[in-house]
Amino acid sequence: MPADTRRPDARRALLTITACSLCALSTAHADERPVWELGLGVGLVAFNDYRGAATSHAYPVPVPYFIYRGHIFKSDRNGTRAQFLTAPRVEFNLSVSATTPVRDNSTRAGMPDLKPMAEVGGSLEFHMWASGDRRYHLDFRLPARAAITVESSPRMVGVYAAPQVNLDIEQYPRSEGWKLGLLAGPLFATQRYNAYLYSVAPQYATSWRPAYEAPGGYAGTQMLVSLTRRFTGFWVGAYVRYDTLRGASFADSPLVKKDSYFAGGLGFALIIGQSSHLIPSDD
Repeated sequence: MPADTRRPDARRALLTITACSLCALSTAHADERPVWELGLGVGLVAFNDYRGAATSHAYPVPVPYFIYRGHIFKSDRNGTRAQFLTAPRVEFNLSVSATTPVRDNSTRAGMPDLKPMAEVGGSLEFHMWASGDRRYHLDFRLPARAAITVESSPRMVGVYAAPQVNLDIEQYPRSEGWKLGLLAGPLFATQRYNAYLYSVAPQYATSWRPAYEAPGGYAGTQMLVSLTRRFTGFWVGAYVRYDTLRGASFADSPLVKKDSYFAGGLGFALIIGQSSHLIPSDD
């Protein structure tokens, strides 16, 4: 969706993962689009407290809709980013995201709350294939981010990487039709990142929650389906994500209660303004 829900991963998924744009690989001309578009609406998201948590919640959320099609800074259905390298088949983007805190979780009773985190990193994207009419786009993405807690004394809590294969399918005409996004890929995280979420220090061990030290490595796999459409005066979008922790390096943590689950969200935003100036755009 146009704002940034990854996740942890369900929240980032709502806010940053809907579909992926593609640099034109054919001789077709790009559509003319406004330099910027602005909208505001509401949505509903349902996700686990953290990946592997036994409890989940549904929350109403504001849905900001902001599109900016600049030469370097961009904000679109791929998220908000600075684009430093653009080649016919390769892009490198600066990417920024955030997660919300986890409090009052029964599995973590007596343990410190999980702080909100700011995540900063980059994404190397390879445009593997596009159909002649640009309605089908196949990309390979390799995002990696460092996570830093948001508190009075911030600290870095590790790095994760999420190689992904993404297929976009757009209904004709592209400027008016539905956009379907299909994304799948494994997750990998450093020991420090997994330890922040899944380790149990000896002082927090109980009879039902033994001490545990989470290793780094494979962190599960995610598959996501999203559907969006920009109408004349409003935007709608929805996603469903399947998350599995089977085989994850920390799967034996006493804080992991579910090894697979679904998450999802939907949103609606009214378009309240846009620029009169148009520029060529492939999104």
